[in-house]
Amino acid sequence: MTGTRLGRRIVTAIAVALLMGAPQILTPAAQAAPVAPVVTPTADEPGVVLESAPLPQAFWLPGTGAAYRITYVTTGPNGRTPCTGMVFVPTGSPPPGGWPVIAWAHGTIGDSDADAPSRNGVDADTSRYVANWLARGYAIAATDYIGLGTPGVPPYLDGKAAAHSVIDSVRAARSVDASLSPRWAVVGLSEGGQASVFTAHAATGYAPELDYRGAVAVGVPSNIETLAPLAGPNFPPQGLAGLTNFMTFVIAGLRDVHPELDVNSYLTPIGRTLVDAAPELPYREFAPLAANVSVAQMLSRSLNDPALQAALRNYLQVPTSGYDRPLMIAQGSEDPTVPMPLTLELIAEMNLSGTFPEFKVYPADHIGSMYANESDAVTFVDKVFQCDPGSDERACGPTSGGSLASIGPVGSLELLGSLGLLGS
Repeated sequence: MTGTRLGRRIVTAIAVALLMGAPQILTPAAQAAPVAPVVTPTADEPGVVLESAPLPQAFWLPGTGAAYRITYVTTGPNGRTPCTGMVFVPTGSPPPGGWPVIAWAHGTIGDSDADAPSRNGVDADTSRYVANWLARGYAIAATDYIGLGTPGVPPYLDGKAAAHSVIDSVRAARSVDASLSPRWAVVGLSEGGQASVFTAHAATGYAPELDYRGAVAVGVPSNIETLAPLAGPNFPPQGLAGLTNFMTFVIAGLRDVHPELDVNSYLTPIGRTLVDAAPELPYREFAPLAANVSVAQMLSRSLNDPALQAALRNYLQVPTSGYDRPLMIAQGSEDPTVPMPLTLELIAEMNLSGTFPEFKVYPADHIGSMYANESDAVTFVDKVFQCDPGSDERACGPTSGGSLASIGPVGSLELLGSLGLLGS
């Protein structure tokens, strides 16, 4: 069954439900043919390469000397699992010690295997940005994340799983090309910004054999779990661009990771149809289906259940302490996808926990903030690669102070008010 035919069936199902209040809708995920496994998972260690092949030159970034498509082992919510990605190596001879590595954590590009970057190349919105790192002499390890390009539902915004995908991509990249250094940093946008923060939290403990230096995280989704209890058929969080798409991906991942929670019981027929469809349809086909459906129409009852809330916190909550390498967080003041108040809350909580990331704000939107931050990110990354971790904290370690250090946590009502989610 092609994606187009499947999409037409879903459009019909949603239209019938919206117009007629139909009590039952066919769920396409139960009827779609499963994707053939890329590899059979083994008991290999995280980072072990299961398959590698030259990346088609149509997907090469400017300045690429060699590139690979890889399948490697990582650690997901349910244990060891295969993951796919790409590796880009600069042209020319590597510097002494090998090419330093940037782990690129991509933003949301969809929830299906058809959307995997290793099948399509780096997305058009960010390819120039990633190529610029390559041109500066950094090799690129670019994970797809678990479930994109491999069997299973992506655990979307499960930060710990994303961090493992990122870290193990560096391990795998060094296995397929001996010219890569063990020194590395992570840079990411949006979903990848969250992945970068979680990577920063886990890197030295999860992969001590590598020389992790620091992280740049742009447009970091955070504090979603603080708004989730207010979501329901009468009062869903509104005002975030693409909210229905993102919530659908989160619910699909949470349902897969926690079958004991009976997530389907929280969904209307429309909601279940979208959640079933998200991992099956390419994003270009899925997004129009969700465009006229609100989160309220997806939910049959409130998400304010203690067991569900505990699972959401474990799944989504960004750590506020425990960072041992430099961290930069960048935010666009005009970002409609990850609004400023949510990030201010994160930074305030980090400050109160004794974590002081280098926090930058730019007059830009979501994608624009990544390019607005680029010069500062380069300065930051060059610096952490030049320093020896653990030497002079003022030069190489986490920032010793922050502009938001004196601002206390923002409560849920204040967040809602600042996002325009409360009436006057």
